[in-house]
Amino acid sequence: MTNKHLVGALELCNLPELAIENLNIRVDTGAATSSLHVDNIEEFERDGENWVSFDIHPNIHDVDQIVRREAKVKAVKQIKSSTATRERRYVIKTDIVLAEMRWPIQLTLTDRSEMTYLMLLGREAMSGRLIVDPELEYVLTTP
Repeated sequence: MTNKHLVGALELCNLPELAIENLNIRVDTGAATSSLHVDNIEEFERDGENWVSFDIHPNIHDVDQIVRREAKVKAVKQIKSSTATRERRYVIKTDIVLAEMRWPIQLTLTDRSEMTYLMLLGREAMSGRLIVDPELEYVLTTP
């Protein structure tokens, strides 16, 4: 357990492969999968593999800022949301950087516009690396 890092309910992360920095994330041990808010998902084929392009608003304080990103599709999953509805989501694999740590995670792409935070970091991405204290915020990072 000594090699695990303490995090709070909110942290900042970078998604370098998507060229996204200082993204406010909600750390959620109640969610198995991690999810990222995106708009305008379009599926396409590149070199015989499925890819998606999508829009993201990387700055929570400037919703008018939109960037277009692309990622290879790792899978398509049926996810049960917090409201118990089932939704078909694309899954991508990308690196996350939290403080000085970097590791690959899987992200489902979805509409989180009704949620406060653009990204949810779930249990699968934290496993073996992080311990969460829900009373704290920004333990590893400073907003």
